[in-house]
Amino acid sequence: MNKMVDIEVILDEKYADPKITIHTKTRSKIVEDIIDAIENTSGTEFPMVPGISGEKVELLSQRDIVRVYTSGRKLIIQTDQNSYFSTKTLSKVEEILNPDRFIRISQSEIINIRKVKNFEIKLAGTIGIVFENGEQTWVSRSRVKNIKAILKKYNET
Repeated sequence: MNKMVDIEVILDEKYADPKITIHTKTRSKIVEDIIDAIENTSGTEFPMVPGISGEKVELLSQRDIVRVYTSGRKLIIQTDQNSYFSTKTLSKVEEILNPDRFIRISQSEIINIRKVKNFEIKLAGTIGIVFENGEQTWVSRSRVKNIKAILKKYNET
């Protein structure tokens, strides 16, 4: 693969803020690096999220988080490599998460939309979610309409 990135800048008055689209065959390390570089220089900063693993507290980058969910009475923050616990409530974590990246799919779960491999819309009206790491989850019935609207928005851009 050629390591050079083809960059094209199109000036268009209808965009008040820059819009970046990446065309690629697969979501590779170089694509992730480009996304990271853009996010790091865009001036939009979202705080790291503390996660507890054993005796350690680690600060997790929001781009590494796959999902945040409750299991029993515990809040779990899942990344591709590990799962962490949090002493915060789901609502408190949601307040610090980037709303362009994270969406609530149920009363007990928030997902990173950029870590989703695909959405499986079933005939019964349910929506299954498959993440890039192979994990799966479901959208609650009360949130299906909202998720379909979000997917429609992504489809239009």
